[in-house]
Order: sequence, then structure tokens, then C-alpha cells
Amino acid sequence: MNKFELIINHEQEITKEQEIEFELGLEKIKNNIPIQYITNHQEFMKLDFYVDENVLIPQPDTEILVEEVIKYANKISQENSNSSPLKILDLCTGSGAIAISLGKYIDNCEITASDISHKAIQIAKLNAEKNLVRNKIKFIESDMFKNIQDTDFDIIVSNPPYIETNIIPTLSPEVQKEPHLALNGGFDGLDFYKQIINNSEKYLNTNGKVFLEIGYNQKNVLFDLIHSKKANSVPECIKDLSGNDRVIIY
Repeated sequence: MNKFELIINHEQEITKEQEIEFELGLEKIKNNIPIQYITNHQEFMKLDFYVDENVLIPQPDTEILVEEVIKYANKISQENSNSSPLKILDLCTGSGAIAISLGKYIDNCEITASDISHKAIQIAKLNAEKNLVRNKIKFIESDMFKNIQDTDFDIIVSNPPYIETNIIPTLSPEVQKEPHLALNGGFDGLDFYKQIINNSEKYLNTNGKVFLEIGYNQKNVLFDLIHSKKANSVPECIKDLSGNDRVIIY
């Protein structure tokens, strides 16, 4: 309950079952289970998402990524008089937070959302139904681009796994309870970025753009990777509210 609900229900007594459930929840917190996995809720972009141990918990920093895509989408729609929907590919969709938020806040769009995890795709579908955008999103179980058939996307967006393998054991106990499949970016944290940078041109239309969430220390090496693939590219980097590099656009 929020504070208002507590006030109007102040005489309501909890049941024995609720008391037991509450005690079990406290035990889980003591064992470093994130509270979002206990309540199965996380807010993101003013929307409510179901989350459990099969998906990463959407974080506020990722809202920067979504906001940049929405900004670009609005610019495109103003410049183009044709009414064809904007085609967006969301790689590593997880809970579906990015794809669903884009579907909610971009009027004319068709979104393809993919993830290697079958369970993550099921959760993303549930969240799309919950937030009333299921008709705008096609979900595909895919290892990155493997099962992606379309090759004319206007936007590719991704918040891929980007933690270096040897760093994961040093993360907070709560973060270590999140799926390592969605955290582990390989030895240098760049495995998935390399796949995206090396293959994205095949899946974008002529003027298409890529939007990537990055780790605070990955900007320079990713700029180098982008330049090695597209010499004339002028990538842009957006900082988060803490002043850390957070989003690369190219």
C-alpha cells in the first residue's frame, strides 16, 4: 500500500497468511534477495513491471537510454511526412522494459524485442499485456541477431550484458542474485557490443541509428570499435544524472 491507502485502510487488520508472507519476505531480504523479486514489482518510466529472478531489475539509469530514443523518434516523425511506422529492434530485452516503454510513448512504431532467455521473453510478453502495448511488439527468442529476419530497422537499441566476468563476484550480494546471463559481458565486458557494432549495419536502413547503454568506463573503447567499423561515423555519448557516460548513439 502507498501512504494514502494506509490512511484510508488504517483499521484493516492483516490476516495470519499475510503475516507469514511478510515474515518470509523479511527472511529473503536477510538473504540478499532484492525486494523487487519479493514483491515482483519495479517501476520504470512511470510504468509498472513484473520482475523475478529470471530478468534484470530495470534501473533508473536505463531511462536515459529510453528518453534518447523517444527524442530521436519524435524528431524523425516531425521530419518525415509519410505515415509508415518507425521500426525498432530491442536486443537483450529482458523484462521488456525498454521495448514496452518505447511502445507506450512512441505513437507510430513497430517494435521487435529479442532475448536468448525463453523465461525472459515470457515475462516481457506479460509486461507488454500489462501495459497495453502487446499489439505493437513482436517478441522473438534469439541469440542476438540469429533469428532476426527484418533488415530495415530505423533504430536498434540495447542494454546488453556489459560487466566483465571477473568483476561479477565483487558486485553487491543483491546484484549477484540477478541472472548472470544478463550481467556477464565476457572477459572485457565487450562481447555483446562487438556483435552489435559488427552486425548492426546489415539490419538498419540507410539512415538508421544505434542506441546503446554502456558502463561508466567503456566510452573510449567503444568509440574506437565504432570507428574501426564505420570510419566516418561520429558517435555521441550522453551522460546520466550522476555525470557518468551512459548512452552511446551512432
